[in-house]
Amino acid sequence: MRTVAFHTLGCKVNQYDTEAIWQLFQANGYTQVDFEAQADVYVINTCTVTHEGDRKSRQMIRRATRNNPESVVVVTGCYAQMAPGEILSITGVDLVVGNQYRAQMVDMVEKVRLERVPYNAVSNILTQKEFEDLDVPVFMDRTRASLKIEDGCNHFCTFCIIPYARGLVRSRKPESVLFQARRLADALYQEIVLTGIHTGGYGEDLGGYTLANLLRDMENIDNLLRIRISSIEASEISDDLLLALANSKKVCRHLHIPLQAGHSEVLRRMNRHYTIEEYAEKVRKVRLALPEVAITSDIIVGFPGETDEFFETTVQFVREQQFADLHVFPYSIRKGTPAAKFTDQVPEDVKHERVARMIALADELSLAYAKKWTDRPLAVIAEEIIEIDHVPHVVGHADNYLKVAFTGDETMLGQVCTVQITQPDKELCLGTMQKTAYAM
Repeated sequence: MRTVAFHTLGCKVNQYDTEAIWQLFQANGYTQVDFEAQADVYVINTCTVTHEGDRKSRQMIRRATRNNPESVVVVTGCYAQMAPGEILSITGVDLVVGNQYRAQMVDMVEKVRLERVPYNAVSNILTQKEFEDLDVPVFMDRTRASLKIEDGCNHFCTFCIIPYARGLVRSRKPESVLFQARRLADALYQEIVLTGIHTGGYGEDLGGYTLANLLRDMENIDNLLRIRISSIEASEISDDLLLALANSKKVCRHLHIPLQAGHSEVLRRMNRHYTIEEYAEKVRKVRLALPEVAITSDIIVGFPGETDEFFETTVQFVREQQFADLHVFPYSIRKGTPAAKFTDQVPEDVKHERVARMIALADELSLAYAKKWTDRPLAVIAEEIIEIDHVPHVVGHADNYLKVAFTGDETMLGQVCTVQITQPDKELCLGTMQKTAYAM
């Protein structure tokens, strides 16, 4: 029996894609082994968001070529899409597969195995119109499942290379999404996370069927407890979507709404399609639709032209929005993007200082949000067992994405537990179980 090993870099969408690719290999008789072991095939799913992503991708490619010189080394993902020639120049690479040909990967591996000639399966992804429909019916985590509903992005932010690596928005057909969602619910996954490169853009190419329509249809799926939206842009939060959120009993009280900068001039230079006033109004409406919602966000610190004054405005705006958590990144020049040519780059030491301040603010806001739930019950899906002070604890997420630990054992895994928060924390809250866990 042949073996395959995987290494995934980058985002959660890449992780989903790797799971989908594994399903293809498994269906063709392969078994999966650890990436450090000797395998017949190595698949490296790469990232190209930053130059550091490129560097780490090359590092893992070279590691695979050393692990077993007789193996077939396959490189896919966003770095593969952007630089296939550069990757094929690495000794030992046999196959580079673009982000639209992964369904044919196993057949390509067999072709390369027979011919022993390196092969480039990459073409212009901006011309791709159809969603590559690859299923993942089983996940290692038996309580939460991802469901990829979209690929690509139409926004072309000036700092981002992703539209060139992933193409334009391509939505999964509604009937395919709902079929897969029912399969996952029937397999007793308690939560489905809707994911994509630009999840909120779902439906832009479907002629009227929107994310709001999808949420309404998913509301009727039996055995499904939670629907979580991985990320959505403020500009995509329509009145119809707000209505769908308000009427849903399954959508989680957690939305990730990327901000990137808290000053409208910086947003304009980023090509973000909203002002801070428009963003704040969307957040206000979301809070009305989903009371006590956890709103998390992304911040890029030190974008070209971000003055001290602009940064202070961002700090003030972030504090006003009372985010439940933030992902903070220093701006990194990405060759091939418009922002890489901007002349008013921010010095690295200034970026580092601002990142530290923003992370400290993020920690403060995260703790403040967690404290709101002190002595209050939350439904927590039991996901894993850890030890705290040598005592086994069950760990899981509430629908508002608070991570909670409470004493328990493996019999609770996969069940829903009512837990009262006793010690709020910005990373892991402690609580006590109030009701006997029950299986869905």
